[in-house]
Amino acid sequence: MQMRFDGRLGFPGGFVDPQDGSLEAGLNRELREELGPGAAPLNLDEGDYLGARCEETPQRLVAHFYAKRLSLEQLRALEAGATNAKDHGLEVLGLVRVPLYTLRDGAGGLPTFLSNSFVGCAREQLLQALGALGLVPEAELRRADAASRKGP
Repeated sequence: MQMRFDGRLGFPGGFVDPQDGSLEAGLNRELREELGPGAAPLNLDEGDYLGARCEETPQRLVAHFYAKRLSLEQLRALEAGATNAKDHGLEVLGLVRVPLYTLRDGAGGLPTFLSNSFVGCAREQLLQALGALGLVPEAELRRADAASRKGP
């Protein structure tokens, strides 16, 4: 995920321009702009599509969501090149690794991460991606989600 200019967590993305030609071409352009040169080899395609969400207000908008599993080597290359991204320091303040574990206390790790401020539906998209990519078992996702919603 990334820390955005407004202090909230979100995913890279943006508007598809008519000259992009497809959702995937627009997404890959946005990834290069926001994540830098390390994003070029990732090339998301139709097989990485997880779904869409339509918002009616303040303006009608359809947000499409894609997710892709990266190797540790790919992730490190992405992180290394992120500070060279066109939008680094403007739209994007930095990349953030999501903890894929819950500490023994039941609160630390992923549950605490989920209590951060997210933009739009990014929190729900994160949970969806973690499950769809098999990075965190569904039962653990449900426990982390519930623990993150408990008050102090």
